[in-house]
Amino acid sequence: MNWLVSAAAAAVALVVGIGVGFQWRKLAAEARVGSAEAQAARIIGEANRDGEARKRESLVAIKEETLRMRNEVEREAKERRNELLRTERRLTQKEESLDRKSESLEKREEGLRRRDQDLVQLEKAAADLHTQQVAELERVSGLTSADAKELLLCNVEQEIRVEAAQLARDIEQAARENADRKAREVIALAIQRSAADHAAEATVSVVALPNDEMKGRIIGREGRNIRTLETLTGIDLIIDDTPEAVILSGFDPIRREVARISLERLIADGRIHPARIEETVEKAQKEVEARIQAEGEQATFDAGVHNLHPELIKLLGRLKFRSSYGQNVLKHSLEVAHLAAVMASELGANVQIARRAGLIHDIGKAVDHEVEGTHVAIGVDLARKFREGPEVIEAVAAHHGDAEFGSVEAVLVAAADAISASRPGARRETLESYIKRLEKLEAIADTFEGVDKAYAIQAGREVRIIVKPDRVDDLSSVRLARDIVKKIESELDYPGQIKVTVIRETRAVEYAK
Repeated sequence: MNWLVSAAAAAVALVVGIGVGFQWRKLAAEARVGSAEAQAARIIGEANRDGEARKRESLVAIKEETLRMRNEVEREAKERRNELLRTERRLTQKEESLDRKSESLEKREEGLRRRDQDLVQLEKAAADLHTQQVAELERVSGLTSADAKELLLCNVEQEIRVEAAQLARDIEQAARENADRKAREVIALAIQRSAADHAAEATVSVVALPNDEMKGRIIGREGRNIRTLETLTGIDLIIDDTPEAVILSGFDPIRREVARISLERLIADGRIHPARIEETVEKAQKEVEARIQAEGEQATFDAGVHNLHPELIKLLGRLKFRSSYGQNVLKHSLEVAHLAAVMASELGANVQIARRAGLIHDIGKAVDHEVEGTHVAIGVDLARKFREGPEVIEAVAAHHGDAEFGSVEAVLVAAADAISASRPGARRETLESYIKRLEKLEAIADTFEGVDKAYAIQAGREVRIIVKPDRVDDLSSVRLARDIVKKIESELDYPGQIKVTVIRETRAVEYAK
């Protein structure tokens, strides 16, 4: 029972405490609201007072700025009025000056007009005087104006022609001297650096015999040995009264070499019969083929040419057994390669192209006995077939002048070929062809008008022409020499170069009585 009373009392006390706390919080909130309202009213009052003060200050500043701008505008307007006044005064002065100048120009124009009239009268008087002078000159000279003009033009033209010919002669002579000097230096240097010996080779091979009894053994019973040897090698064996010697004759130098080696081995062995001949010839052919390959490789090594097609190397080796006018073609090709390379180096051209083209320029001679056509055309076909460069093919095609020179290297190869072929002792020429060439050289010179006599001298390296002095003057002799050179180049085949010398002799003869 007591615990119930206590619980009721506690509940009543809790309710009373809650009510009192709520009332206290309400009063505190109302007090805070009142304080906030009072503070807000105070802040609004202060803001209104500050705004009024700032408004008054802004109005004062605006009035001051307006006054300042007005004063500045008035000042600028005053300055502009003064500037306009000054400009007006200057314009007035310039206008007055222009007026004065205009009056002066009018006076000058009037003076010039009077001068023009005077000049027209003077020109008319001068024209009349010139007409009178021309008429007087025509009467005195007996020539019309057109005739005199034509005569004067003819005289001037003749003088100009003479002066032009003299100038052309002087320029040509100076250019020729400089070119000749430079060419001599380059060629002399090239020849000195690539000197080579030239042993003339015969077109037949001679095999020495130990005794004349060997001739019978070579012929064999009823000629079977000699027939077998000739059939296998394709070479003619000439056995005559020449003591202790057999001559091998044939158009193919390689076959002739095979026959020579075979015959020498048969003679050394002593066993000469058809079976032994066949065996020996077969071995000799293999040996010659190996030698051809070795010679071709050695030639490319000596010339410094690399990456050459194997077939071209083999064809180069065949040139070892080929001769032209007694000159070995392989040695000639090597020398041309060296000469062309040296000259290309001196002139700044492509040394490798010159060297390569010089080495294979006569490659067509290796097969010209087997293929139709000139060795130049055959060489061009071979170079194309084995994929040589266009510059090399062009040099091969042009080294005898059969095609146009398209590069410096082609010109150098042709020059090197001529130098190698024209060395003293490099080539042998038959007496008949040599005489015909000299006669043709003199005949070409005799075809020109004004030529009295022509002499081919120095083994055809120079032709001296004596002209008629009353038909050919000094300037015409220069043109005559040039024309003869052009005709020789177009009509005559010759190694090296030919010097043309025109001689004009004048004599003055008087007698003292």
